[in-house]
Amino acid sequence: MGLLGVSIVIINILFAVIVSLGGVPVLVWLERRVAGFIQDRSGPNRCNIGGFRLGGLIQSFADMLKLVFKEDIVPTHIKYKFLFSLAPTIVLFCAILTFSVIPFADNLVINGKTYMLQALPTGAGIVWFIAFAGLSVYGIILAGWSSDNKYSLLGGLRASASTISYEPIMALSVVTMIVIYGTISLNDMVVKQSELIFGLIPAWGVLLQPVAAITFIVAAFAEANRTPFDLAEGESEIVGGFHTEYGAMKFGLFFVGEYVAMSASSGVIISMFFGGYNIPWLSTQSLKEHIDTVSYAIIVLLPIFSYVFIKWMYKNNRWKKADDKRNKESAILAKVIIGFDIILTILLLYLNLVVKTEIVASVLTALLQFGTFVIKLFMMNLVYIWVRWTLPRFRYDQLQTLCWKYLLPISIGNLFVTSLVVVGFGL
Repeated sequence: MGLLGVSIVIINILFAVIVSLGGVPVLVWLERRVAGFIQDRSGPNRCNIGGFRLGGLIQSFADMLKLVFKEDIVPTHIKYKFLFSLAPTIVLFCAILTFSVIPFADNLVINGKTYMLQALPTGAGIVWFIAFAGLSVYGIILAGWSSDNKYSLLGGLRASASTISYEPIMALSVVTMIVIYGTISLNDMVVKQSELIFGLIPAWGVLLQPVAAITFIVAAFAEANRTPFDLAEGESEIVGGFHTEYGAMKFGLFFVGEYVAMSASSGVIISMFFGGYNIPWLSTQSLKEHIDTVSYAIIVLLPIFSYVFIKWMYKNNRWKKADDKRNKESAILAKVIIGFDIILTILLLYLNLVVKTEIVASVLTALLQFGTFVIKLFMMNLVYIWVRWTLPRFRYDQLQTLCWKYLLPISIGNLFVTSLVVVGFGL
């Protein structure tokens, strides 16, 4: 592997780390703001550094910093301290590994060599995701058992009950999509979704297989331990569930692992059902051929979006006291946004008018697909957050009833009918 190949691998890993781990404070902030909006109150908007609040985002960084420096206390009654400390590591490690096989953009071809744009360059794709996403529940079960606490043990037992409920549904949904696409590679699935149905409608998985999409998303909510299926926690019934005895960064690892797992689930959902990194009606080849037109469209539209955002920011970021440092934030951020627009415009004009090579077209295409992937990822994460603050928590027997009595027969029937159609019509 040459220098270029090593550089692309490093960029892939950095991108995965930034989006998964680096995106956690943003998701925490987004969750708090959405919760505040739904409950008709303000979310975090006071914490600041020199007047900079970033809309309340600084609060998330302050909370994470607090966890890092908080004293780590292990209760004296715990017998197996090594297993107690290992459990949160398993949860976070498995969450990161599941995110590592999600493609951020189509394969990049430079000088005849193909480079996969995902942190772990493997074609295992969805099989890898199911393997490590299922393994992460062992961290929760181990935490509940090793805590020597009845509430924690109940949380671990609930996690076990949840696993045997949603895993068959998720597996059947995945097998159905494998029958449709004929591959286990997530990137190949995304490429197939760049095609058009009747020459007009994007061939997204949610349109080809709406039943599999619904069943997989329900199972993914349970897999990520998110409301309404966060049965292993259940604060109103079992204190904090499996992490009752955890504090400081051990609790922080569970906390971060949940959000990384949520991002990983969102990434798989958009890759299988919502076109992944694809821009609707623009396949990789079409995007590359019309990259100059797309670039000019960005140059025209970006200032418009920036103007609207700056106006909104000035309207919402006004404080009563004229000398409040936070009043200066909008002016400074507006200058940063305008400066970014100018630099990006100059760069795009230079690349499209002066350089204008095939490599430049390929790189710009990959960057646009990166951006599309991130936007879709955060939109799916927003769905997770919206559902959390809308639906009440299920009981674990209700989850089992939903999965075994309803979703399992539906998934088996859907797989049977899909297989008949694919084989019968030779698709």
